[in-house]
Amino acid sequence: MEHHKPAEVCEVSCTHQDVVNRVLREMPGEDVLYDLAELFRIFADSTRIRILYVLLESEMCVCDIAALLGMTQSAISHQLRALKNARLVKFRREGKTVFYSLADDHVRTILDQGIDHISE
Repeated sequence: MEHHKPAEVCEVSCTHQDVVNRVLREMPGEDVLYDLAELFRIFADSTRIRILYVLLESEMCVCDIAALLGMTQSAISHQLRALKNARLVKFRREGKTVFYSLADDHVRTILDQGIDHISE
């Protein structure tokens, strides 16, 4: 059984006020931090991550994504809605088919950085 140690803490209580003040000036506002937390919450679902990785490779329609991931179109559509609301994917309509793709290069960067981080 693995034992979890508590985080290391200072042995004396001292506040470095100059550092605290400087960081406070640089911190984004609460609303921005909330939005950032919401963005990362979207990444906390393995199905959504799988969809994003599929779309890293190619623009695809819901039918193709569902076939590739072995899921129903309804389940894929539900996850795409969350990804679209978070502005991580975009879509275009061609006749009766809707094609999804990554919204921008930021999404690719976030995924690449995440892989780099866990691979270290």
